[in-house]
Amino acid sequence: MTIAEVRNLVKRYPGFTLNNVSFQLESGRITGFIGRNGAGKTTTIKAMLNMIHTDSGSVYYSGKPLKENEADIKKQTGYSSGTISWYPRRKIRDIVEIVRAFYDTWDEEAYAKYRELFAIDESKTPSELSEGMKVKVNLMLALSHHAKLLILDEPTSGLDPFSRNELLEIFEEVKNEGVSIFFSTHIISDIEKCADDIIYISKGSILDAMEKGAFIQTYSKEGESLENTMLRLEGGDLHA
Repeated sequence: MTIAEVRNLVKRYPGFTLNNVSFQLESGRITGFIGRNGAGKTTTIKAMLNMIHTDSGSVYYSGKPLKENEADIKKQTGYSSGTISWYPRRKIRDIVEIVRAFYDTWDEEAYAKYRELFAIDESKTPSELSEGMKVKVNLMLALSHHAKLLILDEPTSGLDPFSRNELLEIFEEVKNEGVSIFFSTHIISDIEKCADDIIYISKGSILDAMEKGAFIQTYSKEGESLENTMLRLEGGDLHA
């Protein structure tokens, strides 16, 4: 089942164009959105959430257009840019109180469950948290209002290897509960560990989108790591 579909998104900036970007996200899967810095990952994600105005194109969630159903769709979608930039000196419990009021789907049992799972101390402020814990707080908030799709922009960037591995394990747990995850990264080893599907963007255009095993079979040379494959592809060699 398709949980989200991006159709022919175009966004023009001076010196960069997001060029007819199209892809689908399937329900119950982890999709890695890969490409080097500046390839268009963040622009695409912001367009998917109507955080920027595109020149053309459309986005659908479960068959419904985003623009006509934004409020309802965002109740079922969680977003994290990797950090908490709001209320840096307010306690987590106060931030939760504010967020709770915006969602009629808020579930106290789910909140208690993920607060314990992620070991979040409500008495701390975002300014006191590590980068990894900030991501966990965002995930906790999204899952507490029963988000069916998590859209995460570089969630593992800046984390130490232990924290990155811990977060990827959490992705697997969340997926097993039926939540779909779409996350951008330029850290290819993260894709190797947990992604089911790969969407590859380069210079504002989608070069391919497919199941991870098929991607490796199509593009990787024998014995080549996915990271080395990506380095080669970015060098312009699109042949295995």
